[in-house]
Amino acid sequence: MTPRTTQPPAPLEPLEPSDRTRVRRGRNRAVADRAELHALLRGALIAHLGVTVGDHPVVLPTAYAIDVDGPDQGGTLYVHGSVAARWLRESADATVCVTVTELDGLVAARSAFHHSMNYRCAVVIGRARTVEDPAERRRALDLIVDHMIPGRAATLRPSTRKELAATAVLAVPLHEASVKARGGDPVDDPEDVEAGVWGGHLPVRQVVGAAVPAADNLPGVGVPADVRSRSL
Repeated sequence: MTPRTTQPPAPLEPLEPSDRTRVRRGRNRAVADRAELHALLRGALIAHLGVTVGDHPVVLPTAYAIDVDGPDQGGTLYVHGSVAARWLRESADATVCVTVTELDGLVAARSAFHHSMNYRCAVVIGRARTVEDPAERRRALDLIVDHMIPGRAATLRPSTRKELAATAVLAVPLHEASVKARGGDPVDDPEDVEAGVWGGHLPVRQVVGAAVPAADNLPGVGVPADVRSRSL
């Protein structure tokens, strides 16, 4: 019997594949590894989507999820909203910008000029498409729920036809993306360091507290395993 061989995974394409996603200011903070983009998008919870609505830009916070093996180039980022939302209607077939930022620390320098923040930030630019395929829409909505609480979607009843009709899902390709990150100490002028003023940074981290039951839970309904796991 001929032994089966497994092909190694294809290497990920580098970040900044286009001129409009190239980091220019603070070039030393640009991240080249696409795996870092995926890790950031998996760990953060809120995305901001920017789109032109009428004669002005709008940037709105939204829940999201990613599928690195999704049908779009480089994988797919999904957002959803009400079919009645103007920002969502204007995003369909339009170029949008999605940003996701994690704040990792507050940087206290010896001068106001050098105060900063430690962060990781992703910028994704692409043409958004409305997800029409029913199977992809259901999968995208499950991914968004599971992005907040892993494993939650499988415990819920199926969405009704009315709920699905009221919800629109947008897909944005992950191909055009960049990541920029800062970490560590302040970068101070030598004379400010010599002055003896304290410098450093204050770490900031995301914490999910213990679950708080809804007031209308039926008697005896305990906190499910998926929710308990999320708050650890």
